[in-house]
Order: sequence, then C-alpha cells, then structure tokens
Amino acid sequence: MPPTNSEDKFQVMDIPELMQAMVFERAGKPLVLKQMPVPKPSADQMLLKIQACGICRTDLHILDGELRNPKPQLIPGHEIIATVVKKGQNVTRFKEGDIVGVPWLAHTCGKCKFCKNGHENLCDNPLFTGYTVDGGFAEYTVAYEQYCFNLSNFYSNSSGAPLMCAGLIGYRSYKMLDKKVENIGIYGFGAAAHIIIQLAVFQKKKVYVFTRAGDKIGQKFAMDLGAEWAGDSEEMPPVKLDAAIIFAPLGDLIPKALQDVDKGSMVVCGGIHMTDIPSFPYHLLWEERSLHSVANLTREDGVEFLELAEKVPVRATTVLFKLQEANQAIDSLRQGKIHGAAVLVM
Repeated sequence: MPPTNSEDKFQVMDIPELMQAMVFERAGKPLVLKQMPVPKPSADQMLLKIQACGICRTDLHILDGELRNPKPQLIPGHEIIATVVKKGQNVTRFKEGDIVGVPWLAHTCGKCKFCKNGHENLCDNPLFTGYTVDGGFAEYTVAYEQYCFNLSNFYSNSSGAPLMCAGLIGYRSYKMLDKKVENIGIYGFGAAAHIIIQLAVFQKKKVYVFTRAGDKIGQKFAMDLGAEWAGDSEEMPPVKLDAAIIFAPLGDLIPKALQDVDKGSMVVCGGIHMTDIPSFPYHLLWEERSLHSVANLTREDGVEFLELAEKVPVRATTVLFKLQEANQAIDSLRQGKIHGAAVLVM
C-alpha cells in the first residue's frame, strides 16, 4: 500500500545534523557522495525527508556544463517525493507527516511583469530546484511551501517522482497543441514521452513515436503504451502529423519534424537545452507551420496535471537505484538504457 498523508501515523523523528548527499563539483565529473549539513528551513520553507528523487535529462545538461552557473557544491535533483518533518513559522498549507511533491520551479519573485501576467514560468528572478538551490539527490532538502504539490496516495511514493518534471514539462508541451489535433508525433521516447503518451491515448489521440535509430526496445515500449506507430527518427511517419513534440535534445530533429507535420501544424520543443539547429529551407516552415519552445512550468500546470493524471491513470515505469548509485543511474540514462524513468530511493 502507498504511504498516506495522515498526521496520526506520523511520529516526530530526531533530525540529524548530517546527511548523505550526491554533490556536483565540476562539469564532466561524476557526482561525489558526501556528508553534508542537514539544511534548516526559513520561515516560508519546510524541511523534507526525501523518499525518492527522479533523474531528469535536465540533470544531465547541468552535469555536462550545458546549463551554466549552477549553485556551487550543488545537490542536483528536482523530481522529489518527500515527507514534511519540520515547518517554518509561516507554513500553513502542510503539516508534519504530509507527503509532498517538489518540482523544478522552486520560487518566483511575484513582482516582475511575467509573474504579474500569469507567466511565472518566465519569471525574471526565479529559483530552480537542483540547479540554483539544492535538490533531491540527498536524504533531506528544504522547499518553499507554496511551490510544493499536494499528492494523492496514488502518487505519494517513488512512482510519483517522474511526474514532478518529466510529467509536468510533458503536460505543458502537450497542452500547447490545438485540442482538435488527432495525429501527434513524439520525438524521443524517454521519461516525459512515456508519461504523456498515456494522457494522449486516454484522450483518443493517435501517437506516432520516433526513437534513436535501432532502438527496437524503445519502439516496442511505445507500442505497448498505445502508439499507433513507432520507428527510427530518420523514417517518415505513415501519415501527415497534425502536431509534434520534440523531447530529444537534438536540433536536427526540428527540420525533420517540420517535414513530417501538415500545413498549419505546431512543432513544440519540450526540452530546456537542445543542440544547434541546422539551417533548413523556408518551405518546411511555410504554410503556417509554427515552432514553439517550452520553458519551465507554472504551479497551475502542476495542479491541472496531477488531477488529470489520476483520472487516466498515468503510471510511470521506473527503474530504482539507491542514492549512492546515482552515477550508475546517470550513465544508464545517458546511454539510453532506461526505458521509462530512473529514480533514486533513499
């Protein structure tokens, strides 16, 4: 049975002074297992004992130096499922013993024009979990109460971890598409894609999946989850697509997706980083095709997605690793050996 959020079942625990954490020291180098001080929550934060933390492709971009200026001595990880063990004095939404989800968006200023206009995902002064503030590759972390999500019993466990970023970014990418589209292409079939295909199939969409060349296991995985067709990214789909989402961080896929979609269709780039986009002839973009990027998420995205996910229900396929096995998990993800999502469990 999954854990519950019942206050009656929570017992106050002794909070240690030190914790184990996997620490990022330099781009291109493995994470280092260290003893670190257990963080102390501010008035608006909660101290969380981490149950599980998913490994996202964004973590790879940080470790490879493709995302610049991370916090020094960073603890990565931004797909966190955790138990509240201590509250700051201003915290009112949660109580000790509650299990919460912590996403990539850690805090926003609330003052810039983007925050004021409902686009907090574009905040001028944001904080990001596992990038500019410490994240979930550890036994404990702190998080701002207003940026944590309530979780049902269904997702209050390690299977809920991938929903905190792969699911949320997948959902934000997916909801940009016109609701009338029928044939959707997905390029790159990793954690986000395997979650969002379940939502698309639930909504009676036809999904065409493109994987790296020769990935027959990934293609079978996609078909098992309800894809109409799955093939190599170089192949042409059997029909013209009404829309496309690119999750793979490869700029070469943009002209390919524009070639695959029909007139008036949108191609959405769902990643935070992508290799350079090659030049391509204008006729691929002509006829009112459009290209759109996705940045971060809003808290509204999270509330919408978690409610919808349980109706489907979305079930993340996970491969579990211990905290100290983080480098092994990262290597497996990098080599395309993870079908579904890699998750560290504490």
